[in-house]
Amino acid sequence: MRTWQLVVFGVTVHLIFFYSIFDIYFTSPLVHGMTPFTSSSNPPAKRLILFVADGLRADKFYEPLENGKFVAPFFRSVIENKGVWGVSHTRVPTESRPGHVALIAGFYEDVSAVAKGWKENPVEFDSVFNESQYTWSWGSPDILPMFSKGASGDHVFMDYYPSEHEDFAAADASKLDTWVFDKVKIFLLEANKDPALMKKLQKDKIVFFLHLLGIDTNGHSHKPFSQEYLLNIAAVDSGIQEISQLFEEFYHHDNRTAYIMTADHGMTDWGSHGAGHPSETLTPLVAWGAGIRGPRAPDHKSKPNEDGFSKKWKLDHLKRSDVQQADLSPLMAALIGVAYPVNSVGVLPLEVLDIPLPDQAEAMFANAQQILAQFKVKMEQKQRTTLSQTFRPFLELTDDKQVLHTRNIRNLIKDGLYEEAIEESQHLIQLALRGLGYYQNYDRFLLGLSITAGFVGWGFYILTLILRDHVGFSNKRTFFDEMNSPFLLSRTFIRGLAAAVAMVITVLLIVQSLPWTYYLYCLVPVLLWMLVLERWHIFVTAINKQWNTSGIPAIGTVVMCLLGLEAVVAGFFYREIFSVGFIAIGVWPFWAYRSRSTNQYAWLVICLMLSVFPLLPVVGRQSNYYLVLLAGVVALIIGAVIARVYLKDAKGAKMRLMQLTILLAAIYNLWSVSSSIKRKEGLHWFNQLVSWTILGSSILVPLLNPTHVLPRLFSIAFAFFPVYLLMSLLQEGLFIVCFCVVLYLWIQLEKDVHNTKGKNLLTTDFAVPPSGERHVVAEDIRRSLFYIFFILVAFYSTGNIASINSFEPAAVYCFLTVFNPFMMGALLMLKNILPLVLVACSFRTVQILTHIPNRALFLIVMIMSDFMALNFFFLVRDYGSWLEIGTSISHYVIVMCMNIFLMILFGVSHFLTTIQIKLKNSL
Repeated sequence: MRTWQLVVFGVTVHLIFFYSIFDIYFTSPLVHGMTPFTSSSNPPAKRLILFVADGLRADKFYEPLENGKFVAPFFRSVIENKGVWGVSHTRVPTESRPGHVALIAGFYEDVSAVAKGWKENPVEFDSVFNESQYTWSWGSPDILPMFSKGASGDHVFMDYYPSEHEDFAAADASKLDTWVFDKVKIFLLEANKDPALMKKLQKDKIVFFLHLLGIDTNGHSHKPFSQEYLLNIAAVDSGIQEISQLFEEFYHHDNRTAYIMTADHGMTDWGSHGAGHPSETLTPLVAWGAGIRGPRAPDHKSKPNEDGFSKKWKLDHLKRSDVQQADLSPLMAALIGVAYPVNSVGVLPLEVLDIPLPDQAEAMFANAQQILAQFKVKMEQKQRTTLSQTFRPFLELTDDKQVLHTRNIRNLIKDGLYEEAIEESQHLIQLALRGLGYYQNYDRFLLGLSITAGFVGWGFYILTLILRDHVGFSNKRTFFDEMNSPFLLSRTFIRGLAAAVAMVITVLLIVQSLPWTYYLYCLVPVLLWMLVLERWHIFVTAINKQWNTSGIPAIGTVVMCLLGLEAVVAGFFYREIFSVGFIAIGVWPFWAYRSRSTNQYAWLVICLMLSVFPLLPVVGRQSNYYLVLLAGVVALIIGAVIARVYLKDAKGAKMRLMQLTILLAAIYNLWSVSSSIKRKEGLHWFNQLVSWTILGSSILVPLLNPTHVLPRLFSIAFAFFPVYLLMSLLQEGLFIVCFCVVLYLWIQLEKDVHNTKGKNLLTTDFAVPPSGERHVVAEDIRRSLFYIFFILVAFYSTGNIASINSFEPAAVYCFLTVFNPFMMGALLMLKNILPLVLVACSFRTVQILTHIPNRALFLIVMIMSDFMALNFFFLVRDYGSWLEIGTSISHYVIVMCMNIFLMILFGVSHFLTTIQIKLKNSL
């Protein structure tokens, strides 16, 4: 198989393996076709007003200031005199869209939305807004439309500001909240002049939704402990006080309005959110008005909250009512008497309500029936796609048990045993939720087994190619060899067996009406293992040769390589292991070779310096632009020395001078932008133009330089570094400077090891293929392991992907400050990719100097990366905390993306090192 055919085949197989994660772990939990259940026939409120303060932390909202006063005095008065307070516990990912969906629709993150970039939900869903008579909403264009999009009819109205208003560099982001409050005031004034609108506003079952984004924006820009963040909370407090008074006056104090104030997520001290830190998952909840109980003293019989926050917040004298975020959806439905959203998995928090006990029992029973309806639909769907002989029902909630539970609850309510009915309803809810999880994961074992077989089959297939084409084990089989082979090992039998297995699998899948992707997951392993078994004699030949000639060194190298890969896998969980890895490869030349050189000592020193970086915090600190500017100055000095001393005789001197000038412009631009942001003057158009110009030139400039090794590597590094510098906040810039040095020393050491000391890097041409390619040796396995290590260190060690929380929006302030998740995400991903390209170009240099075939290195790296991917596939978990579940899945996705990207990297590095654009006037 030619190299390009192998790449296409490999990318296809890996895309299938990668996509399998969507069917195994990223399938939507939502089902449709359920009958809605009305929450309450005697609702206590006619209308509900929901305030969501985006990005508001519970502690910053509740805790007293240094002077003993409170940042939100109005809400403090509500808590102490007429309402309920507590903490709403969110789930991972703590992002705006998932949080609002949980609040308003009652279900947690639909993980299939990962393909949508968390921007919108990929499956239509029901919500409190949809079930209401009318809903009016004001706020962000990123949140409001998704709830009107899925609403049936024309009863959800929204008014949102332009997305350009969401500027992280704005002087005062609280204006976003002021805009909302002003719009509500205007709305109420116009209602008095519009009879049609007034008629709608007098209806029952209506909702007003105020989405307040200013706190989140100020938190990202200035951090949650800043004065701007606290002042924004105070502004929201006074704004909500005014709005609630206006609504009371508008409805003539009829005591039929319920108010709920909460947040979609919190925020870390360093101004980010998305993971599971308590500062992100603990959000405030304050409710008051119709149907909401008043303040109570703590019930000492119940288990107290163990986090100890109430005492710090000086609220330990009042009962705290904590809820799960999705529980607020059934709470809102029960307050105004609409049907529970059919997709909700929230449990009605009765302790928040102030309604008669019979109504509590009826509302909780309706809640149980609504969740049970989802369970029934889920069970029926799975039963239709599974052979009746093999279907395994959820034994705790079979059809008979469902009938018994519902009948028992009805009888308890009929007999007036309301407390017992509530307990039984809550028990039924827990059973239904467990059953939903059971059927959600029903096919996981089958799919996991198929993908595992595929991974192992692919690994052995690649191994046959390495042994056949790059180690010297012949694959030639004569007709007589085939005739003399046992029938069970003949090619005819193997292919016939594979065809029979594929036919049986296809029939079973057709009978069960499973998705078409399941065919790929089950049939690809059959194809791969057929290709492996057809080449069984290659393995026999390899084993015999290693047995006859002492194969201990080769086996030892393989074992050490596997241990090294396992250490790299562990580095995803414990970044300190990357530090140990740098120390180990730092002493490698002294252990492997007796001769000593200056390069070896320099290599050791730089590796020891790099071992410090994985130990440094990547999140939780303020941006330090002085550190970044220092990295730029150091790179500028190093670049000038290299150009003056080492490249003085190489072509392209004017081009190198231009690149150093571009780096100088990037240093100035970063200083200018950081100063402007600090003065709250925003991003100037000139600075933005300079940043985008530097980014655009980063691809073109290397292609204008000669294709000789050292000049081209210099050009690539100094084209990418200014772009990386513009997106650095802490130590990343210094890391890349040291990292480029270690890559250069790696090239020099491999050059010395392979006895190519006389080869001049100034004259060796990337565009001229090396002659005299050789077979793979044990050293090439070590080189490939180094490549994998450097790739992952460049991608992971400085914290670019250490956590969702390391994605700091301030990193792209040189390019844009207005909120644009896709553009910001693309720039941050580019920041992660640039160091990988540097490693790939260095690895190509090693390949040229050591005369190993490019295809051989490609195959070795591929089999190593697949070994790691299989590790992470087994480490994916669906139990424990949501943070642990999400982290395990993201690790697998990262490694699979890396596997696919590694194939592309070989092509990218070839393009960047061999292509030259020649201008008429040579530079």
